[in-house]
Amino acid sequence: MTPYREAVNNLWAWPEPERRRQRRRIGHVLFPAAFLLFLVRAVIDGYSGPYPGWVGLTVVVVVVLYSVTYMAALLYGLCSSALVRVLYVALATLFPVALGVLLNAGDLTYLTFAIVVALILLPPGFGLAYGLGGTTAMLVATAAETGRPDFDAGVIMLVLTISIFTARGFFRKSDELELARDEIRTLAVAEERARVARDLHDVLGHSLTTITLKAGLARRIMERSPDVERALAEVHDVERLSRQALTEIRATVSGYRKMSLPAEIANAKAALLAAGIDADLPQAVDDVPGELREPFGYVLREAVTNVIRHSGASRCEIRLGESWIEVVDNGRGVSTGGDQDGNGLAGLRERLAKVDGRLKAAERGEKGGFVVRADVTT
Repeated sequence: MTPYREAVNNLWAWPEPERRRQRRRIGHVLFPAAFLLFLVRAVIDGYSGPYPGWVGLTVVVVVVLYSVTYMAALLYGLCSSALVRVLYVALATLFPVALGVLLNAGDLTYLTFAIVVALILLPPGFGLAYGLGGTTAMLVATAAETGRPDFDAGVIMLVLTISIFTARGFFRKSDELELARDEIRTLAVAEERARVARDLHDVLGHSLTTITLKAGLARRIMERSPDVERALAEVHDVERLSRQALTEIRATVSGYRKMSLPAEIANAKAALLAAGIDADLPQAVDDVPGELREPFGYVLREAVTNVIRHSGASRCEIRLGESWIEVVDNGRGVSTGGDQDGNGLAGLRERLAKVDGRLKAAERGEKGGFVVRADVTT
């Protein structure tokens, strides 16, 4: 897209709520306004009927004022106070009554425009009562003038009243649905942001910790030992881990990252050994159901990261069962600043809640150290 075309699109692109308001206003005005053409019949009757000459001119004035009031009510009524809305309805009632006095009682069918205004501006129950009352008034007036109620016009007014009353309820539900959709979109965006933040915390926390340990080990080897090959091996591991972390970050942002429990066990072993911590890890994950391997992988990664960064432990044990995983160290516990209730463990609790799991993170008491255990109800 060219910059010029993009600028033009931005110029004419309204924000989504504004677009809906404009569409709603146009729909509320154009369709009802089209029926003003029927007021032309009143003007024709005023000039062609057996009435004095001043009646035709008066009818034209009444029709113009009626049309202006009707359009103003449609355009600005919904934004007005309750008192102004009642005033709009009163004026919309006055003009068809004037036409009925000037011409004949049958012209009270022009109350249909006032009924539209009342059903739009007044509360639903009051609008419905107004429509039924206007229909009754027209039937009584025609019966008094001709001896027989004009049931044909009465049916038209009644159908119009019920139709607009129903349509108003439909539009109200439609607006509520739009608001609900907006809320869902907002929550979806917030949930996606929380997912990305949680996954980035898991990825970067573990990967950067391991990379730091590997880089520090390579530096110490080069400073204290002529074993260049071992130092190069550690540097190659740093490069590999950096590439792996970059790949995981990209997958996290795009939403395609999957946790592998066997890979996390292997990564945990390498990280613990690089930190000088004796690792006791499970040899297989065959007993763990497939749906639990991903959340258990996250538990393992976060717990091992905290052991390396905060515990000062010399030994870490990882135990694994069909519905549980436990990470235990012999370090200083959480008093040294571990992630007792930080983003990491909070994120784990959210993940485990999706599979009906619970997380326990606490000091081991007299034994010393810290334990992280996840149990899933089966």
